[in-house]
Amino acid sequence: MTAFRIKIISDNICPFCHLGRARLDRAIAQFRETSPADTFDISWHAYHLDPNAPTTSEPVLEMVARKYGAARTAAMQQRLRQAGASEGINFTFAGRTGSTRDSHRLIQLGRQRNAEDSVVREIMRMYFEEEGDITAEEDLVGAAERAGLDADEARGWLREGKGGKEVDREVAEAYAMGVTGVPHFVINDRFEVHGAEDVPVFLEQFRRAKEADAAA
Repeated sequence: MTAFRIKIISDNICPFCHLGRARLDRAIAQFRETSPADTFDISWHAYHLDPNAPTTSEPVLEMVARKYGAARTAAMQQRLRQAGASEGINFTFAGRTGSTRDSHRLIQLGRQRNAEDSVVREIMRMYFEEEGDITAEEDLVGAAERAGLDADEARGWLREGKGGKEVDREVAEAYAMGVTGVPHFVINDRFEVHGAEDVPVFLEQFRRAKEADAAA
């Protein structure tokens, strides 16, 4: 039996992180078909694609169009919608974007309550598929509640600034590692997948990690 530890460096406004997690899910399911005793422990680590993003949000399409231009933005939307549909993701591109620090802080609470992965999934679903605001307290609390956390505790956590030091440390660690894009997957502290690669790429790294574990 191999115990897989998968560290995902991610930002909650990165569509490729949402897509990459769906592909990771499929890869794990396929791998377990032949190795059902293996276990997978997943942890999420914060990253800021834009460390200077404002705490006041704006429509995501306005931000993307300003950065890449209208034509490139439209092409990106089409590609992501097609890729998302194949993974059961309905990208709306109608959310509001801004600083992701509060959303990462909420994930720290999820970690304490053994609901880290569920909190990440609900935050991303809220933002990418439900036209949510990544900076809005009530949208974040709603995501936390759907993940099984207590709404009042989540609201208090956000208002009291909890989890900020942990988030800042994780971001600094990612920069120190040389991570320049997300998602970035690290398997058993050794094997890496860069970006939202397709299932065979994950399967190959699982195989290598399992062989290394057997040889240890």
